[in-house]
Parts: sequence; structure tokens; C-alpha cells
Amino acid sequence: MDPAILTLLFLLFAVIMFVWERIPLALTAMIVCIGLILTGVLDAKTAFNGFVNSNVILFVGMFVVGGALFETGMASRLGGIVTRFAKTERQLIVSVMVITGLMSGVLSNTGTAAVLIPVVIGIAAKSGFSRSRLLMPLVFAAAMGGNLSLIGAPGNLIAQSALQGVGLGFDFFEYGMVGLPMLIVGIVYFALFGYRLLPENVDGAAACGPEKGKEEKEVPQWKQILSLIVLAGTILGMIFEKKIGIPLHITGCIGAILLVLTGVITEKQAYNSIDSQTIFLFGGTLALAAALEKTGAGALIANTVIGALGENASPFILMFAIFMIAVILTNFMSNTATTALLVPIGLSIATQIGADPRAVLMATVIGGSCAYATPIGMPANTMVLAAGGYRFMDYAKAGVPLIIVSTIVSMVLLPLLYPFFPN
Repeated sequence: MDPAILTLLFLLFAVIMFVWERIPLALTAMIVCIGLILTGVLDAKTAFNGFVNSNVILFVGMFVVGGALFETGMASRLGGIVTRFAKTERQLIVSVMVITGLMSGVLSNTGTAAVLIPVVIGIAAKSGFSRSRLLMPLVFAAAMGGNLSLIGAPGNLIAQSALQGVGLGFDFFEYGMVGLPMLIVGIVYFALFGYRLLPENVDGAAACGPEKGKEEKEVPQWKQILSLIVLAGTILGMIFEKKIGIPLHITGCIGAILLVLTGVITEKQAYNSIDSQTIFLFGGTLALAAALEKTGAGALIANTVIGALGENASPFILMFAIFMIAVILTNFMSNTATTALLVPIGLSIATQIGADPRAVLMATVIGGSCAYATPIGMPANTMVLAAGGYRFMDYAKAGVPLIIVSTIVSMVLLPLLYPFFPN
């Protein structure tokens, strides 16, 4: 059978099993990964390459850094500071989204989420609200905040690199012309309506109960302070990634190593803080993303939809179609993989129809950031899966309405700011 058809069948299987959830999500991802090898779609090296992906390494490092904040009780103390000012659940949701969204613009959405997840769990423990009500807004804000600058998300730089190849480009904060209004509207939406759709997971909230408070008193203060210093140093290293020349995932690993070397946490505590479900789910689904790209199945989906619109489709319909292709793919391929796949296709489409390449790629990148509806749409979504006790449909229930809101904002601003055929 044609590899592209096999890949599409595996994609369909993954979607059905992710929604059905009769077997664990990570197991579904591994079935797909192994299936792609057995059918010859991918070789073993390519299929398992996702497990040494830089984002997976970042996960491991930041799980340890975050784990240190829990083991020392510092996460709970930080949560207490925020809860002094934000008294209600909705105030906490807004506070978390504002902080996360703004940080994502200068730190990268994945790095920001990795840093703030343990802090937000501490906030949940201190406030008494369910962590499942706070972690999902956090990752949604991280995705939206990634559209504030060139360095907010990997896809932004992928599009920038492609544009530079044809003598064009975006300014540093140009994505923010669409991204900032989208973030603001998204926060307002959650403050007024969206909070009602967030899952209530009592068990997830209970994980940081009274026993954790007891541990906090028994931990030497120097360990609490040093765990915070290492976290701050890790954040600074990520912010100045380009200047110091150390990638995000290496910075995360350095922070983790320092915590073990200094005795802030033990080796066993470091291992226990690593969520293996996240690693297997993310690594396994990257094999599917690689297959969609290698076999041309992803391009086939995109070109089929564009071709169905006909030669005389209006610029708005073309923009909407490109945007929605990115939205759909990003929720099953990862936002970075989606952008990497669609950017060259977008440039080809711009050439064929005589459209402005900047407009086409802006629609592609913004659409590719709307990875709210599944736990595999972006790394941060996967990172909170176990911590929030979420099911696949929890993401769809809260994320699909946010996709609709983001689409409305984008379809108002993109034609005005980035028309396909400017005069």
C-alpha cells in the first residue's frame, strides 16, 4: 500500500483512539510508532528519533527543576504569594494567563509552560482550587503568547527563515499585531465564559494536600532558596538563549543536574519527578508527524483542500482555508511540525496565485498556534496531561470554543493587516 495512504490510516486510528481512550494515550502513540516501522513507512531510527527530540529533553530537565520546587515546598510558598492578590478562581485564571502569555512572548511558549507548571500547581495547592482548572488556561495562554514575537514559538522562526529566502521577513514584534489582540480576547473569554468549560479534577488537586505542607516545614530553608535560584537561573538562561549560545533543553538539563549535585533533591526524587507518560506520548506522536511529512500525506491533505476551492476563490476564502488547514493539522501533528510542513506549501500557493507571501505565512503561523483541542497539539499540552488528570476530550471541550474565538479574531485582523492581494 502507498506509504501516504498508510500514514493517513494511522492518523485516523490515532484520532479515534485518542478520542475513545479505551487504552492509554501513550500506548496509542507507541502502537502508531511501531506500526509505522512494521509497515515500512519509517525506519526505526526515524520513528524513534522523537525520543531524543530537544523538546523531550527539555521535558525531562524541567520536570526535575519543577519537582525540586515541590519536594522543597517552594512551589506552595510561591502559590501563597499569588493567592494573596487573586482571591477567586476566576482572578487566578486571569492572573495565570496574563503572566504566562506575556512571558511566552520573550521566553518561548514551551519554555514558559515548563517553568510555570510547578508554580501553578503550587498556587492550586495553596488556594484550594483544583489544579485542572488552572493548568489548562496556562497552556492555552502559552500558545497564544507565543504569537507576540519572533522567538515566542519555533514556528515563528521557521516562517521567518522561509521569508528571508525570498528577500522578505517579519519584524521582531510583528506577530504581535495579531497575537496580542488574540491573547487579550482569549483571556477575556475565559474570564467571562470559558472558565465554565474547564474540567474539575478533584483527584489532581488533592495531590498537593496537607502532607505536602508538612514536608515544607521539614525541608531546610537553604534547599527552598536554592531551588528557586536554580529555577530563576534556568529562566534567565532560556531568555538569553541566543546570546549565551546554549539551547533551551540544555539549559533545562543544567538546572536539573545542579539540583541533584547540590543535594536539593536526591537522584531518586529526580527520577520520580519525570512523567514517563508525557515522554512516550510525545515521542510516539512525533513519529506520526515525521511520517506525515516524509510520505507527503500532510501536503496531500493541504493541497486537496486548496484544490477543492477552485481557481477563482476569493482572497478571504483562500485565507480562511489556509488558516483552518493549519488549525486542524496543528492539533494532531504538533504546532512546530505543522508550521514546518505548511510553510513551503504556503510559499508555493502564494507564488501560484500571486499573493503576498507574508500574508500567507502569517495566516499559516497564527493558525498553527491554535493547538488547543488535543493533548498532543503542542508540547505544553502534553506536559500538563498527567498533572491535571486530563482526558483527551477535556482538551476538546475547553479548546474548541477557544479555537472559534481565535479564528474570529484572526479573520477580522488578518485581511485588514495582511491582505493576500495588497493594492
